[in-house]
Amino acid sequence: MKILKGIALALAGIVALALIVALFVKKEYAVERQISINKPKQEVFDYIKLLKNQQYYSVWEKADPNAIHGFRGIDGTIGAVSSWKSKVKEVGSGEQEILEMIDGEHIDYELRFFEPFQSKDHAYFDTTAPSANTTLVKWGFEGKMNYPMNLMLLFMNMEEMLGKDLQGGLDNLKIELEKE
Repeated sequence: MKILKGIALALAGIVALALIVALFVKKEYAVERQISINKPKQEVFDYIKLLKNQQYYSVWEKADPNAIHGFRGIDGTIGAVSSWKSKVKEVGSGEQEILEMIDGEHIDYELRFFEPFQSKDHAYFDTTAPSANTTLVKWGFEGKMNYPMNLMLLFMNMEEMLGKDLQGGLDNLKIELEKE
């Protein structure tokens, strides 16, 4: 009986310690990647502002070709929403909405995930033109894990995990837009 009590106390101590550590762990994370595309800025922007075009470059879209997609609103404008539902756990279900747009320069999205977990995150695209026929595209993602789930950020490398997906999407975007 003493052994079981000792094990229970040890487990309670570990849980308590984890909860205390979680109080001091950051809750937010941000990841950004960029790529240079050999096309004029407005042409690139006009392509990425359309949510339906993400099927051609987003690694998340390509992860399940059988996902069910839906669209509301006028694509490429503030308030447009694309949704997805997949049986693939890594894809899950959710939707994204265009919240803000500065034509030719910036798009803000709210991402709402429903499955396999619920959260609201922020994503964005920025475009700049180092020259007349070259566009620098930045794709960023900002998220938050609330207490005590933020403890997982100690063990998850969001920079690496999300970064490879963002970079893969940007690489696909470059291939798609530079096709001749």
